[in-house]
Amino acid sequence: MTVRIVRLGSARHPDEGTRIGTVRRPPRGVPKSEFASQNWYDVWFPNLAPTPETMKLGQEADTPAKWAAFGKKYRAEMATPDASHALELLAALSKTSNFSVGCYCEDEQHCHRSFLRVLLQERGADVL
Repeated sequence: MTVRIVRLGSARHPDEGTRIGTVRRPPRGVPKSEFASQNWYDVWFPNLAPTPETMKLGQEADTPAKWAAFGKKYRAEMATPDASHALELLAALSKTSNFSVGCYCEDEQHCHRSFLRVLLQERGADVL
């Protein structure tokens, strides 16, 4: 069993399981009834998305130093009790269920999901 880190809106892997959207906002122009059928997500879970302020830092990060500052701020947000509990839950579920978490960003290396991958791995999640 594993958790996959995916780009929302991409084709699903046959064994992907439930797709969780760790984004601040739902996809624009898509009816809620079509989120799953269009491969966006099955469940919206903004608890693991960066806050709007932090998201803006990431979007504007055009140097390694700025990207590192974004990562530090996002990690601090994920250290709060609610986010930390959510990460622990997902790590535990990865031992018994297939599911995925994701974001819209094209490049995982310049997206909060790159940090989310590491945070889940640090908690013992089986991550692909």
